[in-house]
Amino acid sequence: MTVVTGAAIPGPDGRLRCPWGLSTEDYVAYHDDEWGRPVHGDDALFERLCLEAFQSGLSWITILRRREGFRSAFDGFKIASVAGYTDADEERLLADPGIIRNRAKIRATLANARMLAEWPSGELDHLIWSYAPDGARRPAPRTIADVPAVTDESTALAKELKKRGLRFVGPTTAYALMQACGLVDDHLTDCVSRGGGAA
Repeated sequence: MTVVTGAAIPGPDGRLRCPWGLSTEDYVAYHDDEWGRPVHGDDALFERLCLEAFQSGLSWITILRRREGFRSAFDGFKIASVAGYTDADEERLLADPGIIRNRAKIRATLANARMLAEWPSGELDHLIWSYAPDGARRPAPRTIADVPAVTDESTALAKELKKRGLRFVGPTTAYALMQACGLVDDHLTDCVSRGGGAA
């Protein structure tokens, strides 16, 4: 296993990557093809919000390895579908070994879907992206130590989402969402994926 510290390191193909992206085979494609790439659409962003919430207190690899199970269990994270879930669906989810069976997180997901189903189409996308910082003003991180866990923007985003009634959206979760969905580019300076580069 690769040690996740320091600057970008070469992978099996010789190209430099963020160390975490080489720490396990499951991370390579996620790092190269998804993390830090712009994500738009209410349902797509709802999925990322949900998965980041389920990740709270766990490692991301745990969620990544169960992502298809989550997608199957939650109807592809279609807000309209999840908003209609009943108590029976909650019990079904609690019995599903393909996901993280945490009652508080499941209930938060269902409550968030019901809340978001009342929003105008495109509102979640617009709201989240309105907190994207000016990338030109953010220096590219040279090492893992330069990557923050929380920023002023993520704190403000979490505050606004909570104000609107959403659950499990603290500043750290909000920043992880911003990183994963391309609102910020936290690939290291020398990483092949910096700036959306080819994997």
